[in-house]
Amino acid sequence: MLGGTFDPVHVGHLRSAVELHEALGLDRVHMIPAHVPPHRCAPGVDAAQRLAMLEAGIGDTPGLVADDRELRRQGPSYSGDTLASLRRDYGVRARLVMTVGVDAFLKLHQWRDPQRLFELAHVVVIDRPDHRHLPPEALSRLIEGREAASAGELFARPAGGVLRLRLPSRMAVSATGLRERLAEGRSVRYLLPRAVEDYIRSHDLYR
Repeated sequence: MLGGTFDPVHVGHLRSAVELHEALGLDRVHMIPAHVPPHRCAPGVDAAQRLAMLEAGIGDTPGLVADDRELRRQGPSYSGDTLASLRRDYGVRARLVMTVGVDAFLKLHQWRDPQRLFELAHVVVIDRPDHRHLPPEALSRLIEGREAASAGELFARPAGGVLRLRLPSRMAVSATGLRERLAEGRSVRYLLPRAVEDYIRSHDLYR
């Protein structure tokens, strides 16, 4: 599970998903647009359009799935509810992973019912080489005894572990910066898949 607002989806999101798929040997990566993000303002583009951009961006990329399950659910898009839905789909023995960036990880103890996340899935943290951090004490208590040294160690059980992972291509592409560029009529070529850029222009988004 790789969630986000995807407002809009860009090459950084998609390349991370591909490298995550390869690095962990996953069957598939569910890219799940948030309907009502609980920790930020509502996106300016509606959920159906963000899903359509995600589908356009993924195209026929092997292993990536545009998943609309949060869009079909009412209320805030809590990760625990999404993981519970995936667990129902895949069964109790499946090895599920929730992927988060390091900034989100450092606030994981503040999420709704964080203990439940580990009951349902593993947490894989995408580290940044330039990011040095000391976890808050509450987070350290939450992940105590959970950290795995490798994917093999992590996947020895269906859920409950933490793995820190550095992906080869950490692209410094910002959705906020893209929205600003689009609003100002500046080029976003090579920052978005061409299909996403075409969708944005044909629907006159981010103006």
